[in-house]
Formats: sequence, structure tokens, C-alpha cells
Amino acid sequence: MHSVPTWDPQQYLRHSGHRARPFLDLLGRIPELPHADRPPRIADLGCGPGNVTVLLADRWPDARITGFDLSPEMLARAEAEYAGTTAGGGWIDFRLADAAHWTPDEPYDLIVSNAALQWVPNHPESFAAWIDGLAPGGTFAFQVPGNFTSPSHALLGELCDTPQWRARLAGQGRRFVHILDPADYLLRLADLGCETDTWETTYLQLLTGEDPVLDWVKGTALRPVLTVLDGDEEATDEFLSQYRDLLRKAYPPGPHGTVFPFRRIFAVARKPR
Repeated sequence: MHSVPTWDPQQYLRHSGHRARPFLDLLGRIPELPHADRPPRIADLGCGPGNVTVLLADRWPDARITGFDLSPEMLARAEAEYAGTTAGGGWIDFRLADAAHWTPDEPYDLIVSNAALQWVPNHPESFAAWIDGLAPGGTFAFQVPGNFTSPSHALLGELCDTPQWRARLAGQGRRFVHILDPADYLLRLADLGCETDTWETTYLQLLTGEDPVLDWVKGTALRPVLTVLDGDEEATDEFLSQYRDLLRKAYPPGPHGTVFPFRRIFAVARKPR
């Protein structure tokens, strides 16, 4: 099993509006599902705190939706907020599962993943099993961050590899080199017989508040570092101070806030009927 950071749902949701926007754009490109005379069956792989899982019920009100995640903290938040019968007569539940090893145990009309597969090394090797688990005409759709060469991540990797931190944190800031380019995802999914659409978008996110980029990465890319340093308050404070200073130079605030470019990679693959 790949190493698992400790997640903080409250910190993650501090930027929920920006984080949900790519999922809404992905959702808008998913074609109609092949459920016909029955409620659609949907899996949300890497559902996190459930805030985007519930958006699936807005699109398919009678759907039977299951969110899967490896974080007990995220699942607890999702279950408390969103589990149960939906307004449209469907239902949402949540289950503990590792996306690195998950395979469908029943036919799904849609398998969707929002900003989760970057945590799963070799995730393209699972595409065949996930496509096999779709009903004929079903869809596999995902989006992943594609900003791992941007200053926010490059500086994190460089800092982790400095002599002061190397022994404890080497590699913790460079965990996402397995993300493919859109064309590579397109070819892999097309090779599996799917009608596939891939694209990328760079969102120019305007963040506000003190050290907003640091606040953003505390909910995502910084989680592995904070997990390793957990319990060592002095080391945590020292690392965050050094990283904060680097981010301040890379992302200076402007009159309206701090511009934080964020590249995302999308894929929608439809299985033949």
C-alpha cells in the first residue's frame, strides 16, 4: 500500500469553491448515462469530504452513489454531512477503499474521480479494470492537478531535499511525477476501446488572506510533510516558516489578492455499448 498522509477536512474545505470548480467543469462534459429504466449506479473514487460527491446527486437525482476514500478523517466528515437518501430519491453512502487496489464489485454507469489519482502511483495501470467494471455505454471520468512543476510544488520538493530536512523529508515534496500529459491519458484510454476526450485548463485563482498559497497547500500537497512532522511542533513551525518565505517571493500579493495559477488535466472516456 502506498503511504497515506493524515488529512484535515476542515483545512481542505477552506478553499472548497476553487477546489470544486474543476469537478463542475468535468461534470459538464460527462455524457448521459446508460441506466435506461433503472437508477444509475455511480462510484466516486477518492471522494474526500463528500462535498463534490453530493453534486453528482444534483445531476442524477435518483442515482445510487458510493464514495470511496482511504482517509478515515475524510470519510467521517462525508458520512456526517451527506450520507443517506437524497432529495431526488437516490442515496449516497461512503466506504473505506484504497484506489490503488480498488476494483468494481458490480457494474457502474459512471466511475468518477476528482483530484485523487495524483496520490495513486501507477494509477493508469488500473484503467483497464475500471473500464471493465463499467456497464456498456458507461463513463470513466477524472481530473487531476497538473501543476507539479509550478513554484508551489517545486519549492516544496527543493526544501524537503535540503541538508536540514533531507533525512526526514526526502521525496515528500516530489510524490506526483507519475501524472501523465493529456495526450498520454488519451492514448491509454483509446487503446482500451473508449471514445475519449482529454484536455487541460489553467485556472487563475485569486486567493485572499495572509499567505494564501501556504494555506492552500496545507490542505493538499503539504499533507505528507505535516504527517511526517506531526508531534514535533518546533520542526513543523520551522519548516512552515521557511516554506512560507519561499512562497511569498514566488507569489507576491497584489491589490486584489494573490494570483495562483493552477493547471488541471481532465479525461472523459466512454465505454462502447
